[in-house]
Amino acid sequence: MSQQGTLHRPMGVSLMSSKEPLLRVEGLKKYYEAENDFLSQLLGRSKTVKAVDGVSLEIGEGETFGLVGESGCGKSTIGRTILQLEEPTAGSVYFRGQDITKLSSEELRNLRTEMQVIFQNPHSSLNPRLTVNDIIGEAFEIHDIGTESERDTRIKELLERVGLNASHANRYPHEFSGGQLQRIGIARALAVDPDFIVCDEPVSALDVSVQAQILNLLEDLQAEFGISYLFIAHDLSVVEHIADRIAVMYLGEIAEYGTPEELFTPPQHPYTEALLSAIPEADPRWDGNRIILEGTVPSPINPPSGCKFHTRCPKVIPPAGYALEQDEWRAILSLRTRIDNGNIPLDQFSGDIATAIREEYDIPDTIPADVDRILSEALEAVAVDDFERASSMLDKELETPCAVHNPAIRSTANGQVACHLFDDRYADGTVYPETTREAN
Repeated sequence: MSQQGTLHRPMGVSLMSSKEPLLRVEGLKKYYEAENDFLSQLLGRSKTVKAVDGVSLEIGEGETFGLVGESGCGKSTIGRTILQLEEPTAGSVYFRGQDITKLSSEELRNLRTEMQVIFQNPHSSLNPRLTVNDIIGEAFEIHDIGTESERDTRIKELLERVGLNASHANRYPHEFSGGQLQRIGIARALAVDPDFIVCDEPVSALDVSVQAQILNLLEDLQAEFGISYLFIAHDLSVVEHIADRIAVMYLGEIAEYGTPEELFTPPQHPYTEALLSAIPEADPRWDGNRIILEGTVPSPINPPSGCKFHTRCPKVIPPAGYALEQDEWRAILSLRTRIDNGNIPLDQFSGDIATAIREEYDIPDTIPADVDRILSEALEAVAVDDFERASSMLDKELETPCAVHNPAIRSTANGQVACHLFDDRYADGTVYPETTREAN
């Protein structure tokens, strides 16, 4: 990327060799130790938050890679860990062929001129006590770039390039709108002439009309300078218009990869399908076909075994040997999750508790007799507060591969997906006896 103006980076040893892809992430994990209660500390049972749990991806020169998912799925943690603002628990991050997780502090400091970030909230990411001139010029000072005169010239050029006036350099952040502040944040990221920028939800705090302006600006800058982006967002409709490839995240893992065309026509993973169904159409006559997911996102401290999405998935594979419809199986599986977690308040029921539980949690009357018998025995155990026996019984008799085996990313004719629906070994609900339940 050629530099505007007359600024030059300080001379030094090049950290990277030139090869594709520009960025490669392999098996990236980031765990945090949660605040533990006294009993957990006494028993030595620390709680670990698995924010990112084995993510791999590649980003090429001049490419925009979209990373999408619900809040709390680990998107921003991936961005921060790639930039080494967070130290990874495991895995590698290669930039121009070199593992930057092994660089010294001084080498990482020099690398900041090649890797930058645009934050989600410009109101909090810009120092309110500094002028725009000082905010953008801070990068020049840290990296010892240019003379004072060259820096002033460069700051004015950057402001004009992002759609502001050079005269704005002497103003403070509180004098600007949200969209203008984000333009200043973009100018700050461009100041050191980076080749790669993490865009951490850069438009989520902005009005829709301003979002379009910022997205257009980012695309123009990419076309002009060949910058690569990791574009993080929770809105697939935003990423669709800017990304070359998209990865959909759920609970610290990648569920699906593909181009916008592959993900949108049609999506393969049930989670991606649910996200897309939530995007409203402009047509006022549109009545939608919204897919409502069961429950809430599980805690990353204690994620589900097998496929982490199976507790909410509307297409969980039924166990082999039972003629269960999907709505029947989904209702049973939702109740089973409550039983596994001991999350049924027995004191709220009276009379025939097993029957009351069926009614409370909408268990269909149409379930096959053999399944009904197993469920009845489990609910009788629940009624006497023996959740462990009920859970064990359901695990043994009504097991799904989705709850046992963690799906690997598989290439298909329409992108890549981590879902047992695309694995012939499990498509009929078979759970192989030599494989025990995998705890993630």
